[in-house]
Amino acid sequence: MSREHERNAGERGATGAQAAERRANTATPSTDAARPSDPAPSSDPAPSSDPAPSSDPAPSSDPAPSSDPASLNDAASPSDGGASRRRGAKLEDALLDAAWDVLLEHGYHGFTYEAVAARAGTSRPVLYRRWPHRDDLLLATLTRYWRPIAVPDTGSLRDDAIGFLRNADADRAGMITLMSVQLVDYFQDTGTSLGELRDTLLPPGHPTAFGTIVARAVERGELPDVPRPPRVVNLPLDLLRHDLFMTMRPVPDEAIVEIVDEVWLPLLGVPSAS
Repeated sequence: MSREHERNAGERGATGAQAAERRANTATPSTDAARPSDPAPSSDPAPSSDPAPSSDPAPSSDPAPSSDPASLNDAASPSDGGASRRRGAKLEDALLDAAWDVLLEHGYHGFTYEAVAARAGTSRPVLYRRWPHRDDLLLATLTRYWRPIAVPDTGSLRDDAIGFLRNADADRAGMITLMSVQLVDYFQDTGTSLGELRDTLLPPGHPTAFGTIVARAVERGELPDVPRPPRVVNLPLDLLRHDLFMTMRPVPDEAIVEIVDEVWLPLLGVPSAS
């Protein structure tokens, strides 16, 4: 074989080997290709186990306070483990009872939201929402305990007057003491008097007890239908209240009879019963 023939044969062999190598590389899978054990990523991502937050926030465990004071509840006192809640009239009664106890024990000076809330086993905001000012709470407390005194209707002016004073003596002795001692600071701070407080506690337009007694006597014909000054009409109760203030104890029954028989009836033009 000639030299030129051998050179051409070598070049053809090299070319064939290179082609074979290229074919082998093409047939071998790439290490970057996806493996059967790794699935191809989906065009739709799988849902997360943690759902996306809703556009509506979850309700708070502490609801916003109601704008209606009567509907507000209070948390139960810590001693009962929060097992119950007081509502409506039941809660208001408990608050006013606690306020009354604080007033009796500590007077107006110690009549604070903190003291009343502690006695009632609640929080100060529960009181604020119902009575925004301390004097509002005080008037509500006094109104609850300032119950009307029963006015007898015996058919007799004298017996009605004496019966009412006896009722007032039994019912108001403790209240008068409270007013004169425990509310001194209130009258000084507000510049008011017991008479003004009494008028505030009475229902609007409601006649006084002795106004009712005199009006009944006029209807029965016991008294003439003529104008009478309110000071004269209400004198028996004013005299009883004076004695209560001066002695700080119930007025004796003989003093009550004396007020009616010796002072009031003669002032009205009715002869004394004695």
